[in-house]
Amino acid sequence: MREIQLTVNGRRRRLAVADDELLLDVLRREFGVTSAREGCGVGACGACTVLVGGTSVSSCLARAARYDDAEITTADGLPDDDEVVEEFVAARAMQCGYCIPGFVLMAHELLAENPRPTDDDVTEHLEGNICRCGTYGEIRTAIKAAAARREAREGRKSA
Repeated sequence: MREIQLTVNGRRRRLAVADDELLLDVLRREFGVTSAREGCGVGACGACTVLVGGTSVSSCLARAARYDDAEITTADGLPDDDEVVEEFVAARAMQCGYCIPGFVLMAHELLAENPRPTDDDVTEHLEGNICRCGTYGEIRTAIKAAAARREAREGRKSA
């Protein structure tokens, strides 16, 4: 066991973890995270995606001990008025909803890196996420709409 410190959705805690303990399990057990889920267990579906310092991580593959002092964001920690989430709802980009938290976090990562993504940019960035319901078109629409909203908001701020 080793002691680490994590900040998850703004909540900082010191905790003991085993060297082989997965970040996903620690987040769910110690912080009550429900949005990060195990889908495939091999980092190929995106259901377990979290952001560590703004960068996506497959928490089902990540050893918690490696993330000492990390700042982690999960979909549970997004504000109620998050524009990406609102656009996913408006575009009806979910059916079962299992994959959506991972897609939402990947969208946040993409928009931070590229505020005006093309359809190809969105498709390429989301390549490692799987939607079993097949709502890829709606997901792309939601992300493009969130990008447009952010751009409009930023335009108003600089005016």
